[in-house]
Amino acid sequence: MYSNNIANSEAKTARVVDFRSDTVSFPTSSMRKAIYEAAVGDDVYGEDPTVNELERRSAELFCKEAALFVPTGTMANLLAIMVHCSKRGAEAIVGDLAHAFLYEQGGAAQIAGVQLNIIKNLPDGTFNLDELRNKFRGYDIHEPKTTLVMVENTHNICGGKVIPLEWIENLSKICKQNSTKLHMDGARIFNAAEYLNVPVSRIVRDVDSVCYCLSKGLACPVGSVLIGSKDFIQEAHRLRKALGGGMRQVGFLAAAGLCALDEIVPILRDDHERTRKIAQAIHAMNSSVIAVDLDNVQTNILLLEILKKEIKAYNLSDRFAEVQPKEVDDGIVDSQGKGISVKISARDWAFARIVVYTNITDEEVDLAIMKIKYVIQEYEQRLK
Repeated sequence: MYSNNIANSEAKTARVVDFRSDTVSFPTSSMRKAIYEAAVGDDVYGEDPTVNELERRSAELFCKEAALFVPTGTMANLLAIMVHCSKRGAEAIVGDLAHAFLYEQGGAAQIAGVQLNIIKNLPDGTFNLDELRNKFRGYDIHEPKTTLVMVENTHNICGGKVIPLEWIENLSKICKQNSTKLHMDGARIFNAAEYLNVPVSRIVRDVDSVCYCLSKGLACPVGSVLIGSKDFIQEAHRLRKALGGGMRQVGFLAAAGLCALDEIVPILRDDHERTRKIAQAIHAMNSSVIAVDLDNVQTNILLLEILKKEIKAYNLSDRFAEVQPKEVDDGIVDSQGKGISVKISARDWAFARIVVYTNITDEEVDLAIMKIKYVIQEYEQRLK
């Protein structure tokens, strides 16, 4: 993480293009105005008109009965698990690359007392449905009872892949046959709707509950929305209080969500096009060290596949962010003569990740492409 002082220092010496995640997006000017002017009340009493309107519109958009505004997507997923897996000895099936399994601190077990049973994610973010059929348990007194299946759409670790509608439909049928609920972690579900060119309600037609995130590609400062039946949301509302999610004059934050639905969702295509532009530039290099799967770049997430074992993802990330004197001498600068620092996401992976969001401009994309190509060529020369 970077402190404000470091960030300010970087801004003075380099042009920073931050692709680490769409969580680093920030409110637009109209969103800030909406926050300032929001009508508010005590949401714990159900008296915040702006929260009520965000929940009403969300339920309407998704063609579900009710919705609940919560602070985070992690809380939304945990609430879904707690409601759908309400009895002791319950189990939920999730993909082995799912956010709820990898990056939510084991909340299902730690807080909800629910066991997660994983199934291998395929490269497109789905999993084998025949394998799933053999995963359901609870028919024997020795076993936990499977009461929930979770799917992620778009799929984060699989590179922003959009889950096929037919697959979701077939998954839903299997869940119903096994008296099991189906929850969709739809953190970036509006990106999926944009890619498929269908209403978001079509994507969630066959699921029992869904959540979407406001503070990623939709540029809001805080918040997610959990959606489902009236009974489901009533219980989730009660449990939200137990998790410390009861909020008071939170309409200031909900106002940003309403603005996002009106102004950011309709232009998500721009994020997709900018992502593809970066992918096309890298693909055209036909590099021996970094590659992209151009045919499967679908939304706002781009995976950079590392082809050489000598290159570690975190080292690649450091090099993209660093501005060396030589590259400035070589003209890798912006219009003000500043060097270009490109921040990407990397861990102990065989890939690095770029995420585009609404605050990224066409100029920044062009600058980033220039820097990325320069660094790739540098690696190619070094590893000849």
